[in-house]
Amino acid sequence: MTVRHDKKKGWLVDIVYTYPDGTKERLKRKSPVQTRRGAEQYERQVREAMLANPSNNGTRVRREVPTLDAFADEFVESYARANNKASEVKGKKEILAHHLRPAFGRLKLNRIGPQEIERYKARKLMDEYAPGTVNNHLTVLRKLLAVAEEWGLIDKVPKVKWLKVPEQEFDFLTFEEAPRLVAAADMRFGPMILVALKTGLRIGELLALHWDDVDLVAGRLMVRRSTWRGHVGTPKSSRSREVPLSPEAVRALKQHRHLRGEHVFCHADGSPLTDGQCKWPLWSSCRLAGLRRIGWHVLRHTFASHLVMRGVSLKAVQELLGHSTIEMTMRYAHLSPQVTRNAVAMLDQEAPRAAGAEGLNTVLGHGPSTAPCMASVANRP
Repeated sequence: MTVRHDKKKGWLVDIVYTYPDGTKERLKRKSPVQTRRGAEQYERQVREAMLANPSNNGTRVRREVPTLDAFADEFVESYARANNKASEVKGKKEILAHHLRPAFGRLKLNRIGPQEIERYKARKLMDEYAPGTVNNHLTVLRKLLAVAEEWGLIDKVPKVKWLKVPEQEFDFLTFEEAPRLVAAADMRFGPMILVALKTGLRIGELLALHWDDVDLVAGRLMVRRSTWRGHVGTPKSSRSREVPLSPEAVRALKQHRHLRGEHVFCHADGSPLTDGQCKWPLWSSCRLAGLRRIGWHVLRHTFASHLVMRGVSLKAVQELLGHSTIEMTMRYAHLSPQVTRNAVAMLDQEAPRAAGAEGLNTVLGHGPSTAPCMASVANRP
């Protein structure tokens, strides 16, 4: 089938073309018009272009596959800048410049296969790079090759085997340490620290928070944007979320209310703060509170950890944090041993009697003929 729809990529043209010399070529490209009719029209245009491609002697003109060095700049400028946040673009550029280009730069893209990738992994591990860091490099490499495939430069993306990453540890403040930190903070950054502890917002989300996003009457705020080194964009999950405010957070924001500008947390003249300018006040507060030096993300971990330890479901924590998957929230699961204890304790509870044997069989998916047997099993000690 030459025209098909992919859930992630949309309408694609997938053509296997046989040239006059008998050689075959497969092209997979994304249709510029994302409708079936538009994809069918694009497919006809691609076939016409391929018909015009053979030379006078009846053989095809082979396309030139670029090296990774030659393709890397176009990948960053044409793809990454159009589809990624500023921080992600910077990360891709650094990984390409310091790791992927030195390792694969002279290789043509179609010469980067599983063997070359495995050798790269082995070298980086010998250089004592963490498995998670190596996986980040491989993520950028695979995306670059996937874009090259989508643009018709290579036929297939090689399979990438990810390294196993040990569960990452994280720091958080105890129930006693958190209020000590707030009490030690000065009047300028105390409300910001408290709001971070009570909402779990990332530092970029705190710095991009506007008063229009805060409803002190209803007791909630909307996370609509995030900032990174002066670049304002969507939150990390690329979608807005609503976060309820605790009474303490509402009181702190009411006392902090100012008319200096649209930003909730800003300089005295209303200009926005940067994450670098917020680092030292937090460290100063830690010192005055007699605590270890921590970063702003520890306040986010504290928010999630305290919720889980108080019995809040992981699904609710996921929504409050804005995690795109529950797997990201599962790192906090071990902080709630009471959940598993309560689950196992339910095995000792007496089975419900109101529904009777037939009701029990209905729940278990058994027919009525097995009711006496199942009822006796349910009533065993």
